[in-house]
Amino acid sequence: MSKAFTKESDNEDEDDDSRLPPLPPGGKNYITPQGFATLRHELKTLIDVTRPKMVEAVHWAASNGDRSENADYHYGKKRLREIDRRIRFLIKRLEIAEVADPSLHFGTTRIFFGATVTYVDAQGEQRTVKIMGIDEANSAQGEVSWISPIARTLLKAEEGDVLKLVMPDRVDEIEVIKVCYPRP
Repeated sequence: MSKAFTKESDNEDEDDDSRLPPLPPGGKNYITPQGFATLRHELKTLIDVTRPKMVEAVHWAASNGDRSENADYHYGKKRLREIDRRIRFLIKRLEIAEVADPSLHFGTTRIFFGATVTYVDAQGEQRTVKIMGIDEANSAQGEVSWISPIARTLLKAEEGDVLKLVMPDRVDEIEVIKVCYPRP
């Protein structure tokens, strides 16, 4: 089959940075020590385990003969490009990472990076969020990126402050109830 009929790009340096939130211009890539260790572990695993296994699989598939109709070979090459793309991305992110230890603020009531904040919105609903780095925040676990609208509203506020949270369709008032940090 001619390459003209495939969707794969010839540009293997293409990064998937567009799916992730961009860093603020000139901003830092703040990350917790645990988040940094997790990304570093993922990079090491990709380089030392995952990629060598995939190279071996592609080599085996290539030795089976005609590559033009060899699905194992084509899938392996595609997966290898995905692994290489992720490796490049992790290297870039780790190079610019600014590790910020939230436990340094233990005992304070002011909101900084790494704080777990409980607040009440205008409807009386209580919510708790943890302010994390862009590459480690998981909204399913109540974690928000430090560049998210809620985090930017909360940063540098203190317990008891009433803040205005600007959303696309309205502006809500929220009150900070509790601020806590992990123990050192």
